[in-house]
Amino acid sequence: MKSNTLGSLIWLRMMRFTHESNTLSNEFLKQFDLTTAKFDVLMQISLFEPIPQSELAQKVTVTQGGISRMLARLEQEQLIIRQQDWKTKYISLTEKGTELLNNAFDAQLAFQTSFFDETLTKEEQKTLYKLISRVQKNSEKRSK
Repeated sequence: MKSNTLGSLIWLRMMRFTHESNTLSNEFLKQFDLTTAKFDVLMQISLFEPIPQSELAQKVTVTQGGISRMLARLEQEQLIIRQQDWKTKYISLTEKGTELLNNAFDAQLAFQTSFFDETLTKEEQKTLYKLISRVQKNSEKRSK
């Protein structure tokens, strides 16, 4: 077995951080009766509403199969509404969904920001953001 490359070690660290961050966020978001996946879906809807269900499925961290089940639960909780326009389902937040997201947003933003503020200087954060953005954009090119 070959030894790891620096690139593979960076990837492993990113995966471990993402996993730990999601675990901690899920615990943190319980106070709002949310998970990171629900938070992500509600955020995307709020940014792009009314958004076609197929487009929403491409933007979120939920699998294609999982998005239908997630939306059914969110609809049952009266956080979203789905409206059919011929063959396309459009998703929007309800007033209740908007209120929940508004209540959770600032707290989640502060929680996520704390991981970086407690560890990195502002300059280091800017550098990390530029570097990870470049890597992410390259991975997008590969997936097309």
